[in-house]
Amino acid sequence: MSAAPTPAPVAAPRSAAPAPSAPKAPAPVGRGTRTERLKKPGVYALLSLGLLVMAAPFLWMALSAFKTDRELAASPPVWLPTEWTLDHFARLLDRLDLPLHFANSLIVAVLVTVCNLVFCSMLGYALAKLRFAGRNQLFALVLGALMVPGNLMLLPLFVLMSKLQLIDSYAGLVLPFAAGAFGVFLMRQFMQSIPDELLEAARMDGAGEWYIFWRIVMPLVKPALATLAILTFLGSWNNFVWPLIATNDPDKYTLPVALATFATDPNQSAGSNGMLMAGSFLIVLPVLLVFLVLQRYFTQGVATAGLK
Repeated sequence: MSAAPTPAPVAAPRSAAPAPSAPKAPAPVGRGTRTERLKKPGVYALLSLGLLVMAAPFLWMALSAFKTDRELAASPPVWLPTEWTLDHFARLLDRLDLPLHFANSLIVAVLVTVCNLVFCSMLGYALAKLRFAGRNQLFALVLGALMVPGNLMLLPLFVLMSKLQLIDSYAGLVLPFAAGAFGVFLMRQFMQSIPDELLEAARMDGAGEWYIFWRIVMPLVKPALATLAILTFLGSWNNFVWPLIATNDPDKYTLPVALATFATDPNQSAGSNGMLMAGSFLIVLPVLLVFLVLQRYFTQGVATAGLK
């Protein structure tokens, strides 16, 4: 007796393919997006107004340096000079040894800036990438120094410089500001963003710490160096209180001190509004030049300061 044939397996019915969905209509512009578009012109107008308010005193000073005495005393005030003149600069050069004071300010500002770039970057590298006993305590000391008002240190600094016989010298103007707590903090925070693996690979290849610092780390922190250079140069160039205290010899006066002394001398400052404007313009001009040269690195440093 033959076996009954095995029935063939019944294939499971295929599920019907889902019908293609209709293309979605573009979402209508919401009220929030329209509000944001309406806010942008208002924000730009507000920022432009703030810029105008901030720049108005500088523009007035710069334009007044080239006005005649008649236009300086005009009422209502005249913004744009109708007759551009350099008489105020010429008279200021006659009454004040401007090249000497300008050179004093430039020497002090450049030396202070270079010292801060070197010493702050070295200490920032040590606090960020080296392991040694007391590192956290040293960083806490740096943070504590940031909280001390600068004017509180003037008397101890003056006593120290007097005992070292550095009054009326470039060293007395430079050494108290050769390394700032803010510069150390800035460089330490920026150097922490450098990967440790990069430095370890250099050490495994036989590189020493000095080589790693100068050839690897320093090129990577150019934005931070530019930021520190601009801020330090600006602070040193405009420093008035310490050069006034630490100098008795008029030949060692920096430009802000010499101009302030000139303005308070009744025998020299009579009718000198134009000369004061010209001197103030000369004080601001080097800072603007430094910022224009380093602005690309400065903006890059500000943009990446919070990145890790």
